Parts: sequence; structure tokens; C-alpha cells
Amino acid sequence: MYKVLIVDDERIEREGLRVILQHGHPDLVIEEASSGNAAVELAHTFQPDLILMDIKMPGISGLDAVQIITEENPFIRFIMVTAFDTFDYARQAIKLGVKDYLLKPSKAREIVATVGRVLEQIGEERMYRSQLSRQQAAMEKTMPLIETDIVTQLLFDHVHDIHLQELLDLLGGGSSNEMFAIKVTLPENTDSLYASVKKRIKNTSSCWVGAMCGLQIPVIVFRRPDRSFRAQAVDLAQEILRAASSSKEGWFVGIGGVYSSLHNSKQSFQEALISSIHTTSAVKYRFYEDVPVVNSVRETMNWEQEKQLLDHIRQGHWKQVLGSVMELIGSFEQEQITLIQAQQRILEVLWMTSRLLNELGIILPAPMYTFQAQDYRQFRAETLGILQQLEQAYEQFYQHASTETIHTMKQYILEHSHENISLEMISRQVGLNPFYISKMFKEQLGINYIDFLTECRIERSKHLMLDPSKSMKEITYEVGYHDPNYFSKVFKKSSGQSPTEYRKALLQGNEQRPVNGSPMT
Repeated sequence: MYKVLIVDDERIEREGLRVILQHGHPDLVIEEASSGNAAVELAHTFQPDLILMDIKMPGISGLDAVQIITEENPFIRFIMVTAFDTFDYARQAIKLGVKDYLLKPSKAREIVATVGRVLEQIGEERMYRSQLSRQQAAMEKTMPLIETDIVTQLLFDHVHDIHLQELLDLLGGGSSNEMFAIKVTLPENTDSLYASVKKRIKNTSSCWVGAMCGLQIPVIVFRRPDRSFRAQAVDLAQEILRAASSSKEGWFVGIGGVYSSLHNSKQSFQEALISSIHTTSAVKYRFYEDVPVVNSVRETMNWEQEKQLLDHIRQGHWKQVLGSVMELIGSFEQEQITLIQAQQRILEVLWMTSRLLNELGIILPAPMYTFQAQDYRQFRAETLGILQQLEQAYEQFYQHASTETIHTMKQYILEHSHENISLEMISRQVGLNPFYISKMFKEQLGINYIDFLTECRIERSKHLMLDPSKSMKEITYEVGYHDPNYFSKVFKKSSGQSPTEYRKALLQGNEQRPVNGSPMT
């Protein structure tokens, strides 16, 4: 149903137009105005879809009324009705966005046809706005998924530059922003706190909040130019801790260093992890730069050794973990460090290992030595036993992550690639945490899960291109993208041709497919 407003200072003209329109378009809801001023007032209350506007009227002219009405409601369309067939009037009308005009007098069929054409345009515009509104609503739902995924990819995996830049564009961030990472540790059995903590973080800082895994929430925080780093981080940590009850037992916020690029976010997060090793202090947050040097992991290992150890633990390379720890013990013995000091330092390494396993969803009690070793041989033996217990817990947790699990994940992505899939959604299907799913894709399939999802969507789009009745915009939405420009960039990156070029060659029978691995195999 469309609403039409007829504006003319001559009553007989208005009534004549009403009769013609009611006969030619019986579903119209029609109102009348006798002047430009009256048209402005009625346009505000009646909210017509189309206005038939006379040009010459007492008071403000029809062109002036069009300008005023358009400023308030740019979606109203106009047909000018005038006896003045002059270039000057037509030029002004075009500048104001008038869709058409009728000369007085006009035949009834011309009036009906002209109004019909404009109403058809209005219908198309309605459909476009409705589609755009649905896309925007879908994007709003997608944003949290994109945000948690990109945090996971940045901190625990690798994001190819094309995906990183496009995700940054969608999220409104930038790879050159100064940032730092934090790790929020929550008490046990408090999954319901995630939403509350995330809301507090969002209200306090410009940031991306990752998915909760185990008892940990990873966050990438963007620096505020008007505040110092420490002041911003302290305010954020204190706001997070306000979500705790009267007791803050189990709560802790580890804060990594500031870096100038998102490519360094993993390093900052590893610093946040190290700063969270001891959570029993009265102050429930700590900066990496404040981690004590004496009897600490920072004294035990240099940064490169810390990073390698963390990567080996996360990837499940226990032979390398064992080798690194035994190498440390050997260096302590060579330097003639007392057994008590050596045991304290290695215990911190074991705590760091345990914390990281907790982050991956493997909840374990803090490792402890059962007795004070009498010599380095005993020290090595008990350390080996503790590491083997940690390795066993890791393997047991993931023992059901078999080839069948990989197949289940691949099949789920294939069937739902047109939807807004996230690591969290996949994790719920197979009962594994998002970080480990990302690891499995890289180790067993050789690609990142986003790359696999992209390949599925590209292959599906190629199949849909065989249907000439589908527009490229329709195909974009059907395969799971919300932005045709983004789809075009990803398609060209994958196939070496733009979607239009590829489709043209496909339909002409001159298809030149690049030699790419298909996700369907």
C-alpha cells in the first residue's frame, strides 16, 4: 500500500487527480493539500510515499516545499505538476531529486502511467532499504563472532593479511594502533560471569574481547592517546574486578606491554600470561614490567626462551618442553645454583605451564614438589614426573580429537559455510575448546580454519555462478558474505580473477580455474 499527497491550490485540479488515481490505482491512500505550507505540515503527519506537487501556488512555491520536505524525509518522492514547460523549472526540479513531471493538462492514461512508474521505483527502493536493514542487523549479530575469532587468531594462531585487514575494516580497528593485551582469570564454576565482565571491559576501553576458554578471557585493548598506559590499564583492571563478589579469590588480571602493531599482540599476551603466574597477592592485577626479577621466570629464561616454551606447550610438543626444562636444570647445576633456588625457579616454569593448560581448558591443580631434592639427580627425576603428569592430562583431554572429529568439523563447515560460523560454534559441535580447534586445523589440514571456510564459500559461489538468473549480489549473500566488495577481494585473492571475470569465462565455456586445493576433497 502506498500513500499519495496531492498538492495544488486549485480544488478542481486536486479532485480531478484524485479521481484519476483512484481509478487507475485503487489501493492508494490519498490526501490533499491546497498550498506549499499545508503540504509541509501534512508531509510531516501523513508521511506520504509520493507527492504530486504543483509549482505555482500562493505562499511558498512547490519547489521550495519540495526542498523543505526532502530535508526532513529524504525518502519521499515527487512528481511536479505544472503548466510551465520550461528548462529552468526542470533543472531546479532535477537538482531537488524530483522523479518526473506532468504538464497541465495531461491525459488520464499519462497520469496513471507516470504515477505507476514512480510507484514501481518506490517499491524497489523499499525492498533495497529492507534488504539493507536486514544486512545491517545480520552484521550486528556477526560482529561479536568476528571479534572473538580475530582475538583467537591473533593471539593463538596466524591470520593471513587479507583476512586480517578485512576483519579490521569490519571491526573498525587498525593494524597500526598502539595496543596491549590482558588476560582475565576468573574463579572456578563462574561461566556466567563472562557476559558481565565483557560488558565492563567494553564500557571502559576500546577493545576486542576473546572467547572464554577454561577460566581465562583474552582481551586486546587499544591505547587511549589522552591517558598514560598504566592509568588506562589500572582503571580497566579495577573495573573488571568490580564484577567480583565480596571475595576476589581466584580473580586476576595480567597486563602485557604496549606495542605499536596488532602483529605484536601475541607477544603482549604472552607477557600478560607470565604476569599472571602468581594470583595470590592482595592486589589482583600485575603489569609484566612489574614481575619481580629475583627468583622469577624472567631471571630463569630470556624472552625468546619464554616464547618458545609457551609455543611448545600450546602446540603439545612435550618432547621440546621436556628438553627446554632439562636444559634449564643443567644450566643451574653448571652455575652451581643451590637446589632450593633451582627448585623455586623451575616451579615457576611449571606453574606457567599449568596456567597455560588451564587457559586451553585443561583445569589442573598447581604443580608442587612433594619433597626437597637432595641432589640434582632427584631434582631431575621429580621434575620429569611432574611434566609427564601434565603431558598425560593434555593427551587425555584431547584423545577424542581423532580423524573422525576433523571430519565432523569439516562437514559442519561445509554444510553451514553460508552462515556466520565461529570457532565457538564449531567447538560446541565437537566438544573441544576454540584454541585447540584452530591448532588441529593447522596441524592436520595444513590451513587455518578461516582459510578452509573461505574455500568452501568460494567453491559454493562458483557453483552458483552457473545460474545466470542469480546476480553477483545475491550470490554474495547466499554464500555467507555481507559485503560484495569484500567478497570480490577474497574471490580474486583465491581465484586470480574477479567474480565477474570468472563468471563470464565460466558461462562462455572458457573456464580457466586456478590450481587450488578444493575444500570438498
